[in-house]
Amino acid sequence: MSKNPDGKQIKVGILGATGTVGQRFVTLLSKHPWFTIHVLGASSRSAGKPYTLAVMWKQTTPIPSVVRDMIVRECHPQYFAECDIIFSGLDADAAGEIESAFRSADLAIFSNAKNYRRDPSVPLIVPLVNDSHLSIIPQQQALQNPPLKKGFIVTNANCSTTGYVIPLRALEKAFGPIESCLVTTMQAISGAGYPGVSSLDIIDNIVPYIGGEEEKMEWETLKILGGIADGDDGMKTFDMHARHPLRVSASCNRVPVIDGHTMCVSVRFQQRPPPSPQQVREALVAYTPEAQSIGCPSVPVHAIFVHEEPDRPQPRLDRYYQDGAGVSVGRVRQCPVLDIKFVVLANNVSIGAATSSIINAELAVLKGVVKVE
Repeated sequence: MSKNPDGKQIKVGILGATGTVGQRFVTLLSKHPWFTIHVLGASSRSAGKPYTLAVMWKQTTPIPSVVRDMIVRECHPQYFAECDIIFSGLDADAAGEIESAFRSADLAIFSNAKNYRRDPSVPLIVPLVNDSHLSIIPQQQALQNPPLKKGFIVTNANCSTTGYVIPLRALEKAFGPIESCLVTTMQAISGAGYPGVSSLDIIDNIVPYIGGEEEKMEWETLKILGGIADGDDGMKTFDMHARHPLRVSASCNRVPVIDGHTMCVSVRFQQRPPPSPQQVREALVAYTPEAQSIGCPSVPVHAIFVHEEPDRPQPRLDRYYQDGAGVSVGRVRQCPVLDIKFVVLANNVSIGAATSSIINAELAVLKGVVKVE
């Protein structure tokens, strides 16, 4: 059995285990040094079947032996009562009610779904950026009726938001607030789930629209990069970067790439004169998030890998570096309109999805937010 640094077994459950994100959770958690897959949950169509018969497996590695014969359960809290942590790969149309029921059952939920990202008491965490936002969880627990001891919801960000806020955080840490950011995405088709975008729509084509994506990137960036403020009523609130207003403009496109979101980013700093391209490269290389320093096992060696080649990063060549757990940055140069521009590549099904949730859970264990009995 896997054990955490305190020597206690950590049992985990996976909701939406037969879906695209759920399969990635299964793949990663089957070899995790701390977590043991205890229950798999899916729809009533899959419940009662061995996992190997319930899932249409689309990963590049075989179904892990530890789950092949595991009987899939419906997504009801009573089947997951022995779990210390629940990972949710549910689609948004099902996630809201189910995740709420699991939280009410005093279970800790780490969700990839969008449903609670805008909740004022739910942290929206990119684990290489803002793990300090876990501090709002006691307030979330106290606001439930009845108040909770162990249950809560933590969400990770949209896959495209995740990729570019990591270098933005590194730059704000080194040079102070960013005033403006323009980001244009080239997003892989796996980001639309399975079966995803019709082949007639995406082959030999680029689709310059992804419903709701631009608004999500612009809003989520502010919650993630902002801090937590104490209100006059004694309640903690996310300040949405209000102390140093940040304007974000996103343009999102679907492109014929299987995995790996590529983003072209331009930023303007409040600091004048702004940093040089070489100073930016050095700051990106030096960036060390807390998740690295406190020993999360799924954190990459390089949160940000900076390429010197003029034609990198590229999805086909760079998306699986460090098992997709970090981001790659290249083409750092001056921007004649703002200050600095660069290219970011993030693996949308790894750091953009399941890997983020897993590192969030590791952080919560190490910080004592998850109560393991």
